[in-house]
Amino acid sequence: MDVNFELYKMFYVVANNKSISKGAEELMISQPAVTQSIKMLEGQLGVTLFVRTKKGVILTDEGEELYKYVKEGMTYFINGHNKVMSLKNLEAGVLRIGASTSVTEHYLMPYITRFHELYPNVEIKIVNLLTDVLLKELRNGNVDIVIGSNGDYVDKDLEFFEISEVGEVFVSNKKTSLSKEDLFNSNLILQTAPSVARTSFNEYVKKNDIKYVPFMEVVSHRLVTELVKAGMGIGVVTEEYVKNELGKNLFIVNHDVCLPKRKFGYTLVKNSVPTYRVKAFINLLKK
Repeated sequence: MDVNFELYKMFYVVANNKSISKGAEELMISQPAVTQSIKMLEGQLGVTLFVRTKKGVILTDEGEELYKYVKEGMTYFINGHNKVMSLKNLEAGVLRIGASTSVTEHYLMPYITRFHELYPNVEIKIVNLLTDVLLKELRNGNVDIVIGSNGDYVDKDLEFFEISEVGEVFVSNKKTSLSKEDLFNSNLILQTAPSVARTSFNEYVKKNDIKYVPFMEVVSHRLVTELVKAGMGIGVVTEEYVKNELGKNLFIVNHDVCLPKRKFGYTLVKNSVPTYRVKAFINLLKK
């Protein structure tokens, strides 16, 4: 069915104003153009919609019946328009961020805080899971963006955008220098697999045929640093996450081991169009 919605809009405005002249003024078109449109709609429907009076126009019975439905439809259109504009202007909606607990705590917090300051009406949901699970959540549409060192773990249906590089360092609670052999024979405190940091570390030792036995394995990056501060051993941590603590009660161990850097950034579904909320958050990350 070929429906000219512009004719129904004109009918709605004229009916609201009970006047063709006032309707034309609201629509910002000429009165003859409105009259012609009303006649065209009446011709398509085969009914008379308005009766002219000295004070304007009044709806016929058929016009009253049509108006009830058109009014309801226009209300939906207007509400839909307003909702979309509020989403576009970041006055509503939800931003769903996927990231590890470590990334959230040590990297994202300033950006999340700033985003909330700029767009207080946008709800922020943070999903903390392992990287492979987060990427599945991204594919399934349960998160909008995944932040972290995901570059080596994305498949063809996803796209990784690099922001910077991060890398692991060995840290102690005091200034220390160790040979490579002594370092790997020390009480090493590591995050448990399959965290991205631990996976990268495991790949390094395997590639270089290094044998070691972890002294302690813990779930969180924060717990590694706290155990190191307590003098329990030497930890492997992401340097960028502890930069504000270095030189106080946490020190990088001097050694001749060169751990590889990891690409850090955000991951989106490939060829997808990010929402205005996601675009605004990405702009903050890039700054």
